[in-house]
Amino acid sequence: MVKRESNSETGAVYGINAVAEAVRAQHVEHVMITQGQHSRRVQEIIDACRKAGISVRFAPRAALDRAAGTAHHQDIVAVCPTRRYDDLESLLHVREKPLLVVLDGVEDPRNLGAVVRTAVAAGADGLVIPERRAAGLTSTVAHAAAGALEHLKVARVTNLVRSLLELKEHGLWVYGFEAAGPKSYLELDYCGGCVLVLGGEGRGLHRLVREACDLVAQIPLYGPVQSLNVSVAAAVVLYEAARQRQRAADSRHHTGGGGTAAR
Repeated sequence: MVKRESNSETGAVYGINAVAEAVRAQHVEHVMITQGQHSRRVQEIIDACRKAGISVRFAPRAALDRAAGTAHHQDIVAVCPTRRYDDLESLLHVREKPLLVVLDGVEDPRNLGAVVRTAVAAGADGLVIPERRAAGLTSTVAHAAAGALEHLKVARVTNLVRSLLELKEHGLWVYGFEAAGPKSYLELDYCGGCVLVLGGEGRGLHRLVREACDLVAQIPLYGPVQSLNVSVAAAVVLYEAARQRQRAADSRHHTGGGGTAAR
């Protein structure tokens, strides 16, 4: 296996939903709350912190602004320990036929956070992002994910093409998505272990990444728009994958049969 970069920092999680989820996952060192803040939702988080043994500190709003890196923190910030990236190999062992998402150069942290949230909601097992020219895990990503980052393995790799080839060697099908794809995303079989590769804002998949894919498909557009936001595209293909995989699971349950054929 190629050695991967393993360290990154989430630093601080802010906003009611994101902090509540981080506290629930007990991935918090302490929680900061603006002095004088007494809303019901904040009190629920305070109660959860006390139950989990997590320290709660009341501080001036300026201190929360500094901790969050923004003034838009809803008066609550969770200071988290260092978030370590997962090794690529660990994503392969979450279950027998993993469903992974790979982002090829998504630079907007809000888009990355939205993809993280959708991936968790759709039952994906992990996310792979490149080390260079792409957003990493930051407090902005955690906020946009609204707590979902605590429930998803994320690997950061130095060479995306090499990593895709590595995933293929482990029997996973690699599907790329872009507007000029020769197939519809509805024509693909997502029931086995598979990797969904989506391009960054504006430029789509890089040539070598596209060539590393087994198949490239498109999401048909019926209106006058020419493309979808990457987080929306991820939601479309992830939920088709989830639908197929759930149908296959239900079928196996009713028939007592095995899974789909290996790669």
